[in-house]
Amino acid sequence: MAEYTYQVIDKTGKTKKGNIEADTLEKAKSLLKSEGNTILKIEEASLLNKEITFGGMGKGKKVKARDLAVFCKQFNSILHAGISIITALDMLSTQTNNKRHQESLKNVKDSVQKGETLSNAMKKEGPRVFPGILINMIEAGEASGSLEVALERMSIHFDKDTKLKGMVKKAMMYPIVLLCVTAIIVVIMLTKVLPSFADTFADMGSELPAYTQFVMGLSDSLIETWYLWVGGITFLVVSYKLYAKSESGSRVLARLKLKIPVFGDLTVKTESARFARTLSTLLAAGMPLIEAIEITGKTLDNILYKDALKDAVKQVQRGIALSVPLKNSGLFPPLVLHMLAIGEEAGDVEGMLVNVADYYDEEVQLTTETATSLMEPLIIVVMAVVVVAIIAAIYAPILDMYSLAEG
Repeated sequence: MAEYTYQVIDKTGKTKKGNIEADTLEKAKSLLKSEGNTILKIEEASLLNKEITFGGMGKGKKVKARDLAVFCKQFNSILHAGISIITALDMLSTQTNNKRHQESLKNVKDSVQKGETLSNAMKKEGPRVFPGILINMIEAGEASGSLEVALERMSIHFDKDTKLKGMVKKAMMYPIVLLCVTAIIVVIMLTKVLPSFADTFADMGSELPAYTQFVMGLSDSLIETWYLWVGGITFLVVSYKLYAKSESGSRVLARLKLKIPVFGDLTVKTESARFARTLSTLLAAGMPLIEAIEITGKTLDNILYKDALKDAVKQVQRGIALSVPLKNSGLFPPLVLHMLAIGEEAGDVEGMLVNVADYYDEEVQLTTETATSLMEPLIIVVMAVVVVAIIAAIYAPILDMYSLAEG
């Protein structure tokens, strides 16, 4: 799903700017027009034109899965108590601390009061507030008269998704924090500690070892031309982000992520768990398989898995079993494929996918713990090697002087 930056005139005549997510430019335009806006300008978002928001106040701020889990749980409890949808929405808007979500719930309440269905009212707020899977589940619940059941299922879904993302984030953040600490220590040693030995080296009157000269030169460069270092690092970060957002770059990086030891395995298990959980939830609500696959593909993070499900939709439309294109993609583990094939033969795809999701939820937790336990000693060793290398540059000329004196 792409992101677009827009400038419109709303129903009240005010000019608005913001970001919107949609599959295509035409769908983004259609969504904006459905809200009564007159489009002045719309284009694909980039780092140069994207509307930036801060904190939880911005229109473009995405509501977290944790907030959605709480929302669904509270909404279900209030409706179960016999309270009307409008009153429930009013109560929920005063309970949430997320300003973006609070504003959206008030808008949804106003739309429902005017006669719109709950799902259509939520759809107007955009996928950053109410994701497609939630809207489709609400719509299915309204059609079948089981809105409370739909909300309960989505509460469980978002709760498990939050835990899944939390485990992955933990595995990724730990090495990043340690690497940042290492970088800070290196910078301090090169800019503060090493220069204090410069006078000592000058008083020796002898030529410094080549290694020490190199490290001293690096220290001088970091002190005197720090702005070039900052600019270079900023350029690399921006270039990487732009490349990661490009069509070819996103796929290249997605393939690389799958090949990284331990972390590649973590990606496969995470995407398998999310795929199984989302598809089983949608099928449980009575959604047609093809539509459920399309929505499930949008919830995945790795673009290769998104592509695999897009291809699966075309294959299933031709009457081919879902397990076949997924197997041909080479992305899903054998267990997922075998369980899915058994479910297709037995007519219980939903039940099999629930079992798959539960299994891979546990696998993600175990893999996360493994990744953390492996990265901790590895990064500490790297940190020690870097620090020792700088210390060696300091003591190399001193040791040389002693060896000459003894000789």
